[in-house]
This record gives sequence, C-alpha cells and structure tokens, in this order.
Amino acid sequence: MDRVTRMPGRRWAGALAAAVTASVLSLTGLAGQAQAADVNNVKNAGFESGLSNWTCSAGSGTTVSSPVHGGAAALKATPAGQDFAQCSQSVAVKPNSTYTLSAWVQGSYTYLGVSGTGTTDVSTWTPNTTWTQLTTTFTTGASTTSVSVWSHGWYGQPAYLADDFSVFGPDGGGGGDPAPTVPATPGGLAVSGTTSSSVSLAWNTVSGATGYNVYQGGSKVQSVSGTSATVSGLSASTAYSFQVSATNSAGESAKSSAVTGTTAATGGGGGGTVPAHAVTGYWQNFNNGATVQKLSAVQSQYDIIAVAFADATSTPGAVSFTLDSAGLGGYTVDQFKADIKAKQAAGKKVIISIGGQNGTVSVSDSASATNFANSVYSLMQTYGFDGVDIDLENGLNATYMSQALRSLSAKAGSSLVITMAPQTIDMQSTSNSYFQTALNIKDILTVVNMQYYNSGSMLGCDGKVYSQGSVDFLTALACIQLQGGLDASQVGLGLPASTSGAGSGYVSPTVVNNALDCLTKLTNCGSFKPSKAYPGLRGAMTWSTNWDASAGNAWSNAVGPHVHAL
Repeated sequence: MDRVTRMPGRRWAGALAAAVTASVLSLTGLAGQAQAADVNNVKNAGFESGLSNWTCSAGSGTTVSSPVHGGAAALKATPAGQDFAQCSQSVAVKPNSTYTLSAWVQGSYTYLGVSGTGTTDVSTWTPNTTWTQLTTTFTTGASTTSVSVWSHGWYGQPAYLADDFSVFGPDGGGGGDPAPTVPATPGGLAVSGTTSSSVSLAWNTVSGATGYNVYQGGSKVQSVSGTSATVSGLSASTAYSFQVSATNSAGESAKSSAVTGTTAATGGGGGGTVPAHAVTGYWQNFNNGATVQKLSAVQSQYDIIAVAFADATSTPGAVSFTLDSAGLGGYTVDQFKADIKAKQAAGKKVIISIGGQNGTVSVSDSASATNFANSVYSLMQTYGFDGVDIDLENGLNATYMSQALRSLSAKAGSSLVITMAPQTIDMQSTSNSYFQTALNIKDILTVVNMQYYNSGSMLGCDGKVYSQGSVDFLTALACIQLQGGLDASQVGLGLPASTSGAGSGYVSPTVVNNALDCLTKLTNCGSFKPSKAYPGLRGAMTWSTNWDASAGNAWSNAVGPHVHAL
C-alpha cells in the first residue's frame, strides 16, 4: 500500500508464532543441552548421502558441496511459485519424551519446525544470510512414535541452505546418526567490544556443537547457543580473562585459549552532544501521500532527524543518496544542505538512514564493510550529515556491519551519531544479528529505536506474550534490550506518528508517554512493571516527521515535551 511505501517495519504474519517460539527458548533457556544418554534421531543429518531419508516438495531440494556448515554436503532448496520448498523427514521418537531440534541454516527467511508431536508442534525461523543455528524443543504425546521434522523457505525468496540437523533425545528405535562426539575446542576467541561495565566476545563456529559455555576467570558465567556473548556487571577500567568451550549431548570440549578484555573508564555510547533524552524522527525523501516537507519544516521537537533513505550502489556494501527534488516540489540540493546546517545550528543532529523496508544493502565481508564506511563518510562530507542510521530490514551480518561502523567511527570521530531501527523480531534475543551488532558497537552506539509496530504479538522479558498497541508491549519488549546489555541511554521507543504511518501498531501519544514513565519512573505501567527504573532511557522515535505533519504534529507536540522533561 502507498501509505507504507519505504517505511521502516514489516514481517509476514505467518512468522509470528515461530518468532514467539524461538524467543521463549532464548529468554528462558529451554533450548539447553540434551542429556548424555540422548542420541541424534535424524538420519542423514548432514546430507552426506544426498537426499536419502528426506523428501522435498515440488522437487525443490538438492545437495551442494559449497557452501556447507559441516562435512562435505548441505541441502539447497529453492521456493518457486506457491511452493516454499519444504524438505522433511519422518523421525522415530519415544512417547512422552522431550527432544531438542536444531539445524544450521542460511538464507532469506528460513524456517525449522516439527509436526505430529501429539502435543504442541513448534517452529522457529531466521532471516540471516550467514550460517545460523536454529534451535527449539518439543515434547511427544502418549502415543507418538514418529514426528515430521522440516525446513522451508518463503514465497518469492531465493534458495535457502540447511545442514547438520539434529533431534536429540531418547533413542526412538533407530539409534544415533551420527553418534554424538564431544566437539572440538573453539578457536578465534576475541574481544569484539567493551564498555565501562561489559566485555563482548566472539569466536569461531565449532562443527557439531549445540552450545557454548563462557568462562570468566575460570568460572562459568554464561551458556549461549551462538558464537558471541556479552559479559555484563563488570567494573570500569578493569582487565578480565575469558575462555569459551563448546558443548553438545556428548559433553563439553576443553576451554579455549584465554583472552583479556579491559573495560572502559566511562560508559559507552557515541553521538557527541545528543541530548540525554532525545526524540528521533524520520524525514521522507519521497512522496508517498504524507505531507511533503523541506527539512526546515521539521518540528523543533525532533533532536535527531534521520533522512530516509540512502540506496545501494553496484559496488558491494556502498551506498549513495540522491535528493528527490522533483518529488519534493523542487527542493534543491543547495537548499537541503543549507537546511541541514540550520538544524545543526539549532542543536539538532541530521543523519542518513540506510535501508528501509525496500532497502537491500549487503555488508558481508571485509571489502564491503570498507565500501560501506567509505561511502557513508563521503555522504557525511558532501551533505554535512552527523552520522548514520541502520534500518536494514532484510537481515545483516553482525561481524561485518560492526566492522563497517567501527571503521566509520575511526574516520568521523567521537561526535559520530549511530542509531539503529531494528524490527521487534530482531531484538527478541541477544543471539540475533541486529542485537549482536548493537552490543558489538556499544561503546560508539547512540541509540537503538526498535520499531514497536507491524509485528503482531511478541514476548516480553518476563517470557509472557504481549499484543502490540499497549503499554505492556512497549515496556516488556524494551526490558529485553535493557536486560540484554544495552545501556538505558541506548534504548528508545519507535512508534508510528499516525494510523497512516504503519500497517499496525499505532498507539496514541498518551500510551507512548505512559510507557516512558513506566520505564523511567515505574509509574503509569500496565500489568507489566520492570524490576527497576531506568531514568536514563534515551527517548522515542517516530515514522515519520511527514506523517506527523499530516496529523497536525500531534505526536511530536505530545511526546516531544514529555521526553525532554524526563
């Protein structure tokens, strides 16, 4: 629809149940390690014997020798037409038993699930374009002796890859395939970021591992499913020693070589002179039915103005920006640059946003990371932008986006503003790439303004499901970020400025303000109340200043003064 053209935020409704399932596991730790007596009940789990034991819909599946996660082969399945390339296997199980299902996948919108459990069928998914482990658990019914394990992609999306499936639990009668062995010791452990109270770590994937243990000074402090972690609650200006080990149902590997991480002397976060409590608004460089504005017409309540959007170029990772002068009523580049300077003279920050709903900028290796940093810095020099906003809604690579932003920071200096606008699903777990990126660059990150719209129901930090459009939805989901390692000053609430600004999720400014009060003062809460107040919460964001203007600036006139009075 025209009203949502190139706006932040969208997900298919069919993915919501999968997202909730995956998030429950992440938040509660249910996706833990299987017991030592368990076996992998999946046959031909790594596709070393082609598609033996597997059935793919509409002939959509094949095996490839590259890329693979482990071994010499992996599944490649290609959606076509109304077929989303589901590949499945009937797996023998025992009744009244609990199993852990996992697989390594890669591709746009890849799903993993199980049906026929006799209890509750479960699924999970990811949009990551790099190898990512999906994990969930299920319990069989009293008479269940087999289940169907499956993976699939999504309509109109490219082929996906899957490898190293496992259904760990009691032997269903077929024995293990393959029999689990203790994984190798992780390599490549390195410090990826520090703040005054935390150290972020990353390491290489270990084939056959279903999880990793993180050790601080020889004592285990975390168990995670991915290859990164942030250890919080540390003292400033202090050196700490860290190691990691790999685990699966057969046991735990030896600990890795130790690395030392030294916490910063002061709190993290970049952005120079951004106010402690700030309002961010997206300004549309296109006409989609909202009020067409010059930058000079943007309400004074906005402290950060994100110009939407920069576009991908033919050079991998690089972006460009072209002012839509014709669509904006003859707005010239010179006027635009002058308006940026005028906003900055008034104490505002003007940044360039990368992505949007339709934006596809891929930063997936060191070369594209360098191209991204160089091109964004060039735009900053050309137009006078104060920084960059990351609003990539088609997935990102945490390793190389972090590298790109650090490279940009080295060029631009400590005054660089870095904001992010992930969708709700992207911040449900610290294992998600967006969340990992935010933690990786915590020392230079200004604020994450998660989009609390176009998402349906989601999990809060208490493990309960909340529907969008309520105070509870805003506060319980913000809590995940606050408990997951971000500083309160790096958390903002992103909402539509009007009912026309999003397909769903609009709430009145009163609800936004109540959520801000709940998070900062523990007042005006709904049924959910955080365990403590976060008075340093950064503020709020809206899509967009144009839709706000179309509604008489009702959003900024109500939320702006409230944020600034926190």
